[in-house]
Amino acid sequence: MKILTVALDDRSYPIYIGEKLLSDESLLTRHIKSKQVVIVSNEIVAPLYLQTVQQHLSAYEVASVILPDGEQYKTLESLNRIFDSLLAHKFSRNATLIALGGGVIGDMGGFAAACYQRGIAFIQIPTTLLAQVDSSVGGKTGVNHPLGKNMIGAFYQPQAVIIDVEVLATLDDRQFAAGLAEVIKYGLIRDIDFFCWLEDNIDKLLARDKDALIYAIEYSCKTKADVVAEDEHEGGVRATLNLGHTFGHAIETGMGYGRYLHGEAVAIGTSLAADLSMRKGSLTAVDVARIITLFKRSHLPVTSPTGLSSSQFIDLMSVDKKNVDGNIRVILLESIGKATLPIAIDRLSLIQTLEDL
Repeated sequence: MKILTVALDDRSYPIYIGEKLLSDESLLTRHIKSKQVVIVSNEIVAPLYLQTVQQHLSAYEVASVILPDGEQYKTLESLNRIFDSLLAHKFSRNATLIALGGGVIGDMGGFAAACYQRGIAFIQIPTTLLAQVDSSVGGKTGVNHPLGKNMIGAFYQPQAVIIDVEVLATLDDRQFAAGLAEVIKYGLIRDIDFFCWLEDNIDKLLARDKDALIYAIEYSCKTKADVVAEDEHEGGVRATLNLGHTFGHAIETGMGYGRYLHGEAVAIGTSLAADLSMRKGSLTAVDVARIITLFKRSHLPVTSPTGLSSSQFIDLMSVDKKNVDGNIRVILLESIGKATLPIAIDRLSLIQTLEDL
């Protein structure tokens, strides 16, 4: 088992990465603060893993909330179902919430924990590759709004993140590929050597080779943990983790939550950001081709949806947390392995990129 630490002084917490971790009772219970536990999961994950988690909690008062699966259910209405359960069981502020699922469950479970009685403890048990390498680490929580993705939420750190790579065996190929988009992102923004490793090993990852998976997950989590420790609330370098996300969130919102998986939208968004970086003179055409080729080899889309006009796309991009004073700001690449902080982009350049890709 690998153990990483997100270093945030008295709010620091471990990330456990390995095999058969869901079967380790002590790993889970050491982070539970009281006898009251609520497990939040979804209708896909719960039949697979809920019983495994519950069997470790026979000495606890346990409630479970099973939500519908999908980004379209990441709403205030779903959030209220979690609050309903906590209140119906008369759980106190010493209760612990366990988020057992992908990024949607982790985001909503974390937000519910942040809000219930002004904050209860929670534990992340991510079951998708995307959640394991990205959304479960760093304390971003929230829900979507019809006008914008993740616009309602809070920074709220978990007590621990438990990553069992064996759960990826039940993940479908499309969801698995979506997680690779975030893995590729780390190479693009921080480390060209890791990007090159991905070029050499993407077939092993797609085959779900455990050694390759553990390495990629550990590297991704360590990178994110280091960035979060430096900039917890995204005032600086943490914003680079949003490479491709301004475009991607516009796709998810404009096309309807759930039509594109988050990682698919990020792959398209990162391809657009790479093209825009080339137009601004920082990437070469060869660089852009390498990036797009790696996404394609990962079975991810790279072209802008035909269902969104450029003007609609730009309007959606104007609802983004990185924007300042009405200016659309995006993360670009100075080179493969180095990202910029958010910079304002003119409308003409955005239109050219959106229409050409």
